[in-house]
Amino acid sequence: VRIVESGGGVVQAGGSLRLSCATSGFTFGDYTIGWFRQAPGKEREAVSCLSNRDGIRYYADSVKGRFTTSSDNAKNTVYLQMNSLKPEDTAVYYCNTYYGRDYWGQGTQVTVSS
Repeated sequence: VRIVESGGGVVQAGGSLRLSCATSGFTFGDYTIGWFRQAPGKEREAVSCLSNRDGIRYYADSVKGRFTTSSDNAKNTVYLQMNSLKPEDTAVYYCNTYYGRDYWGQGTQVTVSS
């Protein structure tokens, strides 16, 4: 199993970014992919997840209405579209799936300046 995040960067408050999570090594359409984030000095928290099997999505209250997760089954890739970004969204964003055990990517840094 391989997970690679990309798309992070520095953006001003109110701006947008789209993160990508490219996966391989498992049957993408059968599994749930989650987005998590970890800010300095804080615990890792769940942001969003998408069940590729039935399309059910979950969003943390802090990002509802601003973030949207989607997938491209042909590319085995999940996206996190982040709009109306706030400084408190600054964190390293990680992609996760459970395939016998938890698998994580290396993370991608998102920095939102005020």
